[in-house]
Amino acid sequence: MSSSKNQAGSRPQPVHWADINAEKIVREKGASGQRAHDHYTCASGITPSGTVHIGNFREIISVELVVRALRARGHEVRFIYSWDDYDVFRRVPSTISDRERFEQYLRMPIVLVPDPAGEEESFAGANERELEALLDIVGIAPEYIYQAQRYRSSAYAEGIRTALEKREKIREILNRHRSEPLPPEWWPVAVFSGFTNKDTTTVLDWDGEWALTYHCEETGKTEAIDLRTTGLAKLPWRIDWPMRWAHESVDFEPAGKDHHSEGGSFDTAREIVREVYGYEPPVTFQYDFLSIKGRGGKISSSTGEAIGLREVLEVYQPELVRYLFAGTRPNTEFAISFDLDVIKIYEDYDKCERIYFGREQVSEKRRTKEARIYELSQAHEVPERMPPQLAFRHLCSQVQITDGDLAKALELALGAETVVDLTPAERRRLEQRAACALAWVRRFAPDEYRFELARADSEPAALEEHELSAVRAVRELIEQRFDTLDEKELQQELYDAARAVGIEPKGLFLAMYRVLIGKEQGPRLAGFLKTIGRERCLAILEQYR
Repeated sequence: MSSSKNQAGSRPQPVHWADINAEKIVREKGASGQRAHDHYTCASGITPSGTVHIGNFREIISVELVVRALRARGHEVRFIYSWDDYDVFRRVPSTISDRERFEQYLRMPIVLVPDPAGEEESFAGANERELEALLDIVGIAPEYIYQAQRYRSSAYAEGIRTALEKREKIREILNRHRSEPLPPEWWPVAVFSGFTNKDTTTVLDWDGEWALTYHCEETGKTEAIDLRTTGLAKLPWRIDWPMRWAHESVDFEPAGKDHHSEGGSFDTAREIVREVYGYEPPVTFQYDFLSIKGRGGKISSSTGEAIGLREVLEVYQPELVRYLFAGTRPNTEFAISFDLDVIKIYEDYDKCERIYFGREQVSEKRRTKEARIYELSQAHEVPERMPPQLAFRHLCSQVQITDGDLAKALELALGAETVVDLTPAERRRLEQRAACALAWVRRFAPDEYRFELARADSEPAALEEHELSAVRAVRELIEQRFDTLDEKELQQELYDAARAVGIEPKGLFLAMYRVLIGKEQGPRLAGFLKTIGRERCLAILEQYR
């Protein structure tokens, strides 16, 4: 079922922000047959100076959602993701324990900084490999471009020479957005020293062709390099970005609101790519920052205080991660929640899924919107049938009842026969959800959601005589009628049992929670007993005869 397609089934209607932007790209960049290239190029990128935080991930998935929207319309798309691993290593992240040793690499390109864990070829490579593996989990598969390789192979020699040839034009453009003009000795290129690998150099001269002369400040040496055979020269960000737009023929690339601020890097890049490189800037939009629930401010990767995609995937299934972004417009600020909101987000996703498969009725407008969000939330293919749903709230109890045994938790929730009939994809999704429930309960859930179920040999709870009478009444109820009652009926029977022994229902509930989990409160009692199951309930209550 796909309610976001028109009656002919030819392509999705523009009901989602990704579809609207896809149509804008086609409209502004021309239809496939009218272009020099038979595909559209959509781009994103980041400097791997530390953990790629979830705020950076917003750009990646925003581009990928537009890529999906273009492909759904039958267009060929090249989705590129640039690792700016030739950027300068400016500070040692707080996550690195041996800070003094790593200070020697300051001002070198990140690609030359060793991996602190000693597992990858560099610090940059470690951050790159980590995110690439995680992106695969959430169904994002771009073509990766490693900028250190590009610069070192002199792939941008022409682009650098163009910047040198039009040095004064670039200076003029940048000065339009500066309060103080650039100094006369300014050059639109930086050089990593061939003697120290650091960018502590000064450009002295350019011969008008390919030779660039620089001075190394640390060694006092001077050297002339050929742009066609060296990787030491690099364009600064505000020139590098538009140069690559032209080099890769980029049609679409969003940016954060810091880059989109007036006079920011996107403004200057737009002017430089037109006036220096003769290329029309890509279609874009501005995306807003993210925060972590209960923690304000901009998330930073280089300080080591980032929440990355890995941490989010510990609590949210891949489809839920995508749902958070597919269901929110990019220019809207929102928080990634690790508190009680997690339960509601799972409930909202499950409702979206039921709407998509026609199991829950809503207005046609709502159905169309929710269906498109559901499609874009899938890491891979949309399921052919509605997957079995397990409420996250109840699963949090089930994984604790089974002491973290996820397979047993699924059997407890669904029944052994149902589990056997699951497809591999359905089982994988449910196992992911159970693992997320366990991680959330153990690390983030409020105390009232955490418990350890008593065992048959646990020390009995200290009860008053009237409380003991209530517990015995519950034991008899479970022993005689448990399997004939649904949850609602059982809840009423618990009220009746309390009154029958002359105790307020609240007193019975308090006694039962102390007996079952050693706490004064817990999950709704009737549902909790159903989740625990008859045999285990009786085993715990046996010692209260």
